[in-house]
Amino acid sequence: MGCWDKLKSSSWAYPTAVLSFYGFFANCRVAEPFLTPYLIGPHKNISEEVVTNYLFPIWTYSYLAFLFPVFLLTDFLRYKPLIMVQGLFLVTNYVLLCFAPGLPAMIFLQINYAVVTSTEVAYFSYIYSVIPVENYQRATGYLRSAMLAGYTFGAGLGQVLISLAGVDYFYINAITLGIVSVAFLISFWLPMPERSMFFKGKKATALGCQSQQERPVGEDRPEEPVMDKEEAGSGKEKMELNGSAGWCSGENVAMAGHLLWQSFKESYSSRHLIYWSLWWALATAGYVQVFNYIQLMWDHIEPSATSSIYNGGVEAACSLVGAAAAFSVGYIKVTWNVWGELALGLFSSVGAGAVFLMAFTSSIWACYAGYIIFKSCYMLLITITTFQIAANLSMECYALTFGINTFVALSLQTIMTGIFIDEAALGLDIVTQFILYGSYYTVISVLFLIRGTYTACVNRHRLEQADVKEQETSVEVISAAHF
Repeated sequence: MGCWDKLKSSSWAYPTAVLSFYGFFANCRVAEPFLTPYLIGPHKNISEEVVTNYLFPIWTYSYLAFLFPVFLLTDFLRYKPLIMVQGLFLVTNYVLLCFAPGLPAMIFLQINYAVVTSTEVAYFSYIYSVIPVENYQRATGYLRSAMLAGYTFGAGLGQVLISLAGVDYFYINAITLGIVSVAFLISFWLPMPERSMFFKGKKATALGCQSQQERPVGEDRPEEPVMDKEEAGSGKEKMELNGSAGWCSGENVAMAGHLLWQSFKESYSSRHLIYWSLWWALATAGYVQVFNYIQLMWDHIEPSATSSIYNGGVEAACSLVGAAAAFSVGYIKVTWNVWGELALGLFSSVGAGAVFLMAFTSSIWACYAGYIIFKSCYMLLITITTFQIAANLSMECYALTFGINTFVALSLQTIMTGIFIDEAALGLDIVTQFILYGSYYTVISVLFLIRGTYTACVNRHRLEQADVKEQETSVEVISAAHF
C-alpha cells in the first residue's frame, strides 16, 4: 500500500490533510495586508473616511445577517458544499477587487466577503464530523497552524513583491486571485460527511448532546454508520440516515428543532464551558475590530502615499508566531480546567496593553510591535479555547456552540461598529477607536483574572482537603493494622 492509500485509509489524517491544504491556500491572500492602501489609492480612489465609517461597517452588518441562516444551511447540506461556496466567493472577492471599479462595486464586495466569513462555521465544524474525538486536539492545532502558515506565506510574499520587486497593487490582487482559485479546487477533494448534525431523517436516534466524559465508551459518535471494509451496506445505511420522511418533511424539521434545543441546553449546562465560550465571544469581537481597522491606524501614523509600508511583513511575523503557538497546542499537556481561565486573563491583559500601545504611540514600529503581540496572544488562546470546547462536547454541541459564540461575538462587534464607527452615529476617529478597544480588553482581562484566581484557589483548597483525608485514612489503616 502506497503513502497515498495509507493516507486515504486513515480515519482522520486524510480529511485533516485536505482541509489543512484548503485552509493554507484560502488564507494565502497576498493582497489582504494592503487592502486599505489599495482602496484609498489611485486604483479605487475612495477616501479614508468613507472606508472607515461607511464601507467596512457594511461587512459587519451583512455578516450578522448571513451567519445564522448559513449555519442552518451548513448543517442541512453537511459542511462540504458550504466550504466549496466559501472558496467560490473568495474567488469572486478578488475578481471584484481586480476588475470592478467604483464605490457600488466595493459595497457589493463587502457583502460578498460577508458570505466568505459566515461560511467559516463550515470550515471549523467539518473536521469534527469526520474524525474520532481522540484526534480533536491535534487536528485543531494542525488546522489553525495551516491557516496561519498560509497567511504568513501570503503576507510575506506580498511584502517581498512590493518592497523588493516594486509590483503594483493590482498585480498583487491578481496573484491572490490565482491562489484562492487553487483553494476552491482543493475543496472538491474533501470527503463528504455521512450525516448532518440536526437534519438526521426519520430513523435517527435522538441521543441528545452529551459531554464526552459523560458518554459511555463507544458512543462518542452517535448515529455514525458502521461501514465494513468493503462498504457493502452503504446504500442501506444512507436510507436509514435519510429516512422515508425526507429531509424537508415536517417531522425532520421538528426533530432538527428539538435537537437544536437539546444541544443548546447541554452545551451551556457546564459552567466551565460557559466561561470558555464567554471569552471566545468577547475576545473575538474585539480582535476582529482591531484586525479590520489596524491598516487605517498604520496609515494614520505613517501615510502609505508618502512612506514605505511593511504591512505584509508585520502580518507575516505575527501569523508565524501564531502558527507556531497553534501547532504546539496539539502537544501541550496542561490541566486547562484549573489554569485555563487564569491564562485567559493573563494573556488578555497583555493584549490590552498592546492595543493601548498602538493607540498612543507615534512610532510606526512600536505600533507594529503592539499588533504582533496582540495577534499572537489571541491566536494562541483561541486555539486552546477551540479544542478545549471541542474535546468536552459531542460534534453536535460543538458546532452549535461555535455558531452561537460567533453570533454573540458578531453581535457585540455590530454594536461597537454601529455606535462608535458608523458615520450615522459617533463616527469616531481611529485613535479614539483603539483607546476604546484597549479599554474593552482591559475589562475582559480583569474579569478572567478574578475568575481564574478564584478557580485556582478553590482547586488548591480541594487538593489540600483531599490530602488531609488521605493522611487520616492512612493513619486509621495503620492503627487498625497495628491493633
